[in-house]
Amino acid sequence: MAAFPAALEARAVSVIRGLAMDAPHQARSGHQGTAMALAPLAHVLWTRILRYDADDPAWPDRDRFVLSAGHASILLYSMLYLTGQGLTLDDLRNFRQWDSRTPGHPEVGPTAGVEVTTGPLGQGIANAVGMAVAERWLRHRFGAGVCDHRVFALCGDGDLSEGISHEAGSLAGHQRLDRLICVYDDNRITIDGPTDLSLSDDAAQRFGAYGWHVIDLGEAADDLDALEAGIRTAMAVDDAPSMLIVRSHVAHPSPGQTGNHEAHGYSLFDEEIAVTKAVMGLPTDQSFYAPADVTGAYRAAGRRGAAERAAWGQRVEALGPRRSEYEACRAGRGLPDWEGKLPSWPAGGSVATRKASSACLNAMVEVVPGLVAGGADLTGNTGTDLSDADPLDPTHPAGRQLYFGVREHAMGALMNGAALHGGLMPVGGTFLVFSDYMRPAVRLAALSRAHCVFVWSHDSVGVGEDGPTHQPVEHIMSLRAIPGLRVFRPADGNEVAQAWQLAVNGDGPSAMILTRQNVPVLEGTAAAAGVARGAYTLVDNPDPEVILVGTGSEVSVCVSAAAALEGRGVAARVVSMPCWELFAEQDAAYQTGVLPAGVPKLSVEAGVTLGWERWVDLPVGIDRFGASAPGPVVLDKLGMNPDNVASRAVDLIKS
Repeated sequence: MAAFPAALEARAVSVIRGLAMDAPHQARSGHQGTAMALAPLAHVLWTRILRYDADDPAWPDRDRFVLSAGHASILLYSMLYLTGQGLTLDDLRNFRQWDSRTPGHPEVGPTAGVEVTTGPLGQGIANAVGMAVAERWLRHRFGAGVCDHRVFALCGDGDLSEGISHEAGSLAGHQRLDRLICVYDDNRITIDGPTDLSLSDDAAQRFGAYGWHVIDLGEAADDLDALEAGIRTAMAVDDAPSMLIVRSHVAHPSPGQTGNHEAHGYSLFDEEIAVTKAVMGLPTDQSFYAPADVTGAYRAAGRRGAAERAAWGQRVEALGPRRSEYEACRAGRGLPDWEGKLPSWPAGGSVATRKASSACLNAMVEVVPGLVAGGADLTGNTGTDLSDADPLDPTHPAGRQLYFGVREHAMGALMNGAALHGGLMPVGGTFLVFSDYMRPAVRLAALSRAHCVFVWSHDSVGVGEDGPTHQPVEHIMSLRAIPGLRVFRPADGNEVAQAWQLAVNGDGPSAMILTRQNVPVLEGTAAAAGVARGAYTLVDNPDPEVILVGTGSEVSVCVSAAAALEGRGVAARVVSMPCWELFAEQDAAYQTGVLPAGVPKLSVEAGVTLGWERWVDLPVGIDRFGASAPGPVVLDKLGMNPDNVASRAVDLIKS
């Protein structure tokens, strides 16, 4: 493939800058300055560095580009348009509008070429770490002929100010992810003003201390050859991730806005745009200027990886018997009939659902080949330990056990990146109360439809002696509030196994809410397939006077309460509701079959009652913080016992 014509490069960079001004101006919204300043870097990446084929933006062995500074989305969209990856000038004109393929911040789904959903600062860096983990894992499992690419990320001062950048940077250095290259746009401005209002870190020393290879390019933001040389130097590093620091000037080359912190957002209007275009030699009376010679050169650059993609396809075909294993990894799925490996438990015994989940994971290792699991320094506690699995580390790059350390936020974002890269089905665990530390990443998992599983154990005041700091009460309901996140709270081991089947075979993220303490294995859960429908009748009566709806450890409380009510002459039905989201998807006939109108309904869940009015007449829960005492004592004192439930049910019937 011929190089981009040198005579066109200066004008091509100016075209990018023009688009970076015009689209936000048309929308009267957006971020012009960073995209303008980094137009030369984008040009170098898409014409000299990145390995991709615009005819197949989803080619699995392409280089990945992550715009962690997601507010500069118009820069990414401009390059996707120019290189011919599906966007049109009309898409750029429709920037930030309803149902647009060019939303305000990059989103996975609407736009080919967008690898991850970014915008909340710091997330993209951690996503890129996850992608680099997935790339190395696939390369060592299937060979460089199948997977051999790099992950590039672009970040700014805001990204590096966020705590997640420390978590992710530390883990990336520890893992020695040499295929990861981050470019730090050191423009020294924030929304509030200059960075020295709040930031005096030495980024080079900081990332050097993490174990990164650091290259400070200085005032090189407009020097195409210096940018390329710096990136290629980083590409030659084989024992560490690389951080390139580039000093840029926001909104360059605007005469009136260069270096102005207000240029972070939408600050260039008609007059300043015209003056800036004149400085660059662009037509001042034409918006969205993209001449044919420039777009033609970019379209040619967009196909620079076509031959490599064709050769890669032949190598994948040559995998032979391993092809099905590779495709299962790529999709994050199991091999055919993998579900038959899941364990079951006989009624009458007892097992903590975190232990049941661990048994399921270990049964899945060989039949869900992309499964990689670990915890945030709570691997054994959360049941995310894999027996006899190698640690995923520089010595065992295709290991299955990933130790995240005490880095919940980075764990969640890394899982998203690995899942969206493809090749891994990541599972990450911590205590439910610490899901707060990773909530931004969980939200983005749902928005991105990332196929990963969050395991949150120690799910109630049943945690016991550690007290209210470690006893979640509001967390389950807050997680149910996230659209697109399936929250499973299984009643026993058999429901756990069904939930894992749904998580692996389904799309998007799932949450497993699991007990610390043992819970009874209930009669009927092994035979029922009710988890797939979100809720089902576990204990029935032909003419119930009350319906007891439970989740998780409280389903057994409902079963005991129903038996107590029967002794008092009251017929009760028990419904297990392990997944609100799946039950809400059922048709009205199924829903009313489980929860018929006119029959009093009472829910039992060891957490806040907010939201239960959607399904029941009376929620029994815990609308306060817990207390430090043995778990059974705390549960009993706070009303999670059969006697209290039976009494409340009688009161409900009488009301």
